[in-house]
Amino acid sequence: MSLSTPSLFASVSPCEYADALPREQFMDYAIKPLWQGIGRIAGPAFTVKCAPGDHLMLHAAIYRANPGDIIVVEADDKYAVAGGNVCAIAQQRGITGFVIDGVIRDIAETRENKFPVFGRGVTPKPGAKKCIAPLNQPILCGGVTVNAGDIIVADEEGIAVIPRSEAESAFKIAKARADKDASMTLSQWQEQHSEKVESTLAKLGFTD
Repeated sequence: MSLSTPSLFASVSPCEYADALPREQFMDYAIKPLWQGIGRIAGPAFTVKCAPGDHLMLHAAIYRANPGDIIVVEADDKYAVAGGNVCAIAQQRGITGFVIDGVIRDIAETRENKFPVFGRGVTPKPGAKKCIAPLNQPILCGGVTVNAGDIIVADEEGIAVIPRSEAESAFKIAKARADKDASMTLSQWQEQHSEKVESTLAKLGFTD
């Protein structure tokens, strides 16, 4: 498989990647879809670190990220790091979406354009454009260290950060779990689940 085919990674829910990744590879649940109906997105991370109260480097990144990238941002939650026009330009340039440990504004425009943004929330007040920092450096987003090129899989269930070196194996494990679940009826699943639960309870000494 190729890391340049994000549709493969998007074919599997972050819930299935839980079989392949430790807890520390899943972002804080406070980073969530900022409008209802965002579908699952996946792609390589283009990482950005914004200084507190500043958004210059995200604005720089929308002209430097490649089509298919997901721009992942370390910021604060006091000032908006992007608005409707920034999101629209990113969308026009083929950027898949934003994952922001921070806030944006103009959410109505972004929702209307159907540009995927995951973040902590919205606020009307924008940040400044005064601080520079290197792009595509390791950042901390939602409690997870994200490196440039890591695979991001995000939807309403959560956000998985798959280290680039582990992407192929993680996908195979997650896909196998998804295929197994899809092949079973609820009754079959319940039979296996009940047997496992009761067996575990017995081993631990639980009695009714």
